[in-house]
Amino acid sequence: MLKVFADRGGTFTDIVAVTDNQAIIDRLSEHQERFLIVPLPKQQWVIVYKLLSENPEQYQDAVIQGIRDIMRLSDKEPIPTEVIEVVKMGTTVATNALLERKGDRVVLLITKGFKDALRIGYQNRPDIFARQIVLPTMLYEQVIEVDERYDAQGNELTSVNLEQVRNDLQAIYNIGIRSCAIVFMHSYRYPSHEQQVTLLAQEIGFTQISISHQVSPLMKLVSRGDTTVVDAYLTPILRRYVNQVASHLPGVRLMFMKSDGGLVAAEQFQGKDSILSGPAGGIVGAVQTSQRAGFDAVITFDMGGTSTDVAHFKGEYERQLDSEIAGARMRVPVLAINTIAAGGGSILFFDGSRYRVGPESAGSNPGPACYRRGGSLAVTDANVMLGKIHPQYFPSVFGANGNLPLDKDVVISKFTKLVQDIEIATGNTRTPEQVAAGFIAIAVENMANAIKKISLQRGYDVTKYTLCCFGGAGGQVACLIADTLGMKKIFLHPYAGVLSAYGMGLADVRAIREGGVEKPLTQALISQLVQLMETLETQARSELSNGLNTGTEEEVVRKLNLKYEGTNSTLTVDFILDVALMRQEFEGEHKSRYGFIQVEKALIVESASVEVIQKMDTPEEPFITRTRSLGEPPQSVETVKMFTAEKWHDTPVYRREYLQPEDTINGPAIIIEKISTIVVEPDWKVKLTEHNHLILYRR
Repeated sequence: MLKVFADRGGTFTDIVAVTDNQAIIDRLSEHQERFLIVPLPKQQWVIVYKLLSENPEQYQDAVIQGIRDIMRLSDKEPIPTEVIEVVKMGTTVATNALLERKGDRVVLLITKGFKDALRIGYQNRPDIFARQIVLPTMLYEQVIEVDERYDAQGNELTSVNLEQVRNDLQAIYNIGIRSCAIVFMHSYRYPSHEQQVTLLAQEIGFTQISISHQVSPLMKLVSRGDTTVVDAYLTPILRRYVNQVASHLPGVRLMFMKSDGGLVAAEQFQGKDSILSGPAGGIVGAVQTSQRAGFDAVITFDMGGTSTDVAHFKGEYERQLDSEIAGARMRVPVLAINTIAAGGGSILFFDGSRYRVGPESAGSNPGPACYRRGGSLAVTDANVMLGKIHPQYFPSVFGANGNLPLDKDVVISKFTKLVQDIEIATGNTRTPEQVAAGFIAIAVENMANAIKKISLQRGYDVTKYTLCCFGGAGGQVACLIADTLGMKKIFLHPYAGVLSAYGMGLADVRAIREGGVEKPLTQALISQLVQLMETLETQARSELSNGLNTGTEEEVVRKLNLKYEGTNSTLTVDFILDVALMRQEFEGEHKSRYGFIQVEKALIVESASVEVIQKMDTPEEPFITRTRSLGEPPQSVETVKMFTAEKWHDTPVYRREYLQPEDTINGPAIIIEKISTIVVEPDWKVKLTEHNHLILYRR
């Protein structure tokens, strides 16, 4: 059998497969340069493979092509689905559609008088001195105002004029719109009117109907409405992508990663849950592997080709309820991930007076200059210039036929030209490698600031954490990031270059349900909360009751979102029956986060949530033994020139697969893997453990 875990990123698609099929391994062994094959206990193997996410000349979908390549099938041969046990994947399809505003056409149905409520929003001024406020474009194309109204106590003030709504919806249907978002006042608590209009939309033939009391059953019309519109905008795109993948894999169990870090069956995958699908897999992979390695307090650092994602972990996944991504507000639980537009493909600019890195990315097409597609200079090119990436150790997947190495000559040529431009504009004389190092320093500072935002600015001492570094480009800058933040330890898993894909295989099936409360936290409220928790748990279980994992171990997590009366900042605490203990937990977190507490203020329960977790079978970690004597150091394969700390260093290059447990290497050094490059800076040393984990220590 074959289990496939895939992450379709902005630049590369990463695939990790687990199999017990000897025939597949024998066929792949002839192509060791493209596939990393790792033996596991019980006669199993892990196969690791990377390919470009977009390569229209070669294939239509990267994940399907990856499965074909692993099984050594030609384009004409059908995939033998009977040998594929499960495919678990994360995708950026919905995220890209949101960023590029390429979702489906949507009509918004909203209570009369609130036609512009979502456009007005909360009137935030992120750039307070901007003379011209540029509002994000709305995701909906048309608005229908529905004359209906409940008051906050559930009294019907105005019933729905069904005939009028039918006529309005029919007119919208006739101009080709097939997706609608229904958002009425107070419907999170009194959904009857939304249900009536939903039936009308179904009768007319709308194929996507997102209803706010199901999508986000919480207070706040604007964020509830935005979430519903996002769901209506993206779910049809996802549906088509899921169907496209499923058409190649008939009968195969297909699962997708949600933004909250849980897996869901493909047919239940929705737009509102898909925005952080890929990055969430990385967080799960980083946390699970770090815990297996003995690290419980970690900063996860995922540097890919297009962006860098960072997150904080200390005992449990951190989630946030309110988020804004690509100008769209959402009110659904998502993993607390801070993303910045800085990755290996981030384009390098000189604007006449200063260096700039990103936010524009070269992506995978055309990609950085060294990708042989005529791209601009990018962060990857800077590392080629500095001798931290060497073409002979990078996959030869470039050029018209996809078989050429990186082009170092064009990198040197473009940096030499850039040096001349800088000298003409500023009079400063720099060497190409100094300019490249300057760009890397800026990229590192940007990424370190992203980590400060989720750690130092929230009261956590980052120097006591381990930096769990992954992503295709993460190992190239790990030491520089740690130095900037004062961190002393870095953890690199053997699958660090594809940890987002590996995380799909380590994730559990999760279902979260929330309910609005908005009442003071008192002992008298506890019985009502217990009742609400039971209802939410039943709803969550109904999502999981499709027989996917009957008989597996289960866990139920109950949480409350609390805030001080008269404020808007909520903090999440565990739900227990003792009000005093919940208040104590809230105040401890509030003191850590904001530096003060307000003893005299009442606590308000904004909402409650229940998460039902079904444990999945996960791949075991490989275990390796030492065959060399302890006194015998590892042998480098060659010595190269690397520019770091303002000078060129003679730097030994080691292959990861030749290292053995207890091997220690002092920097500067480069460790080459089939899926990434690890740069050990001069003041660092690296040690390999018996689980094939690389741990870097500040000397």
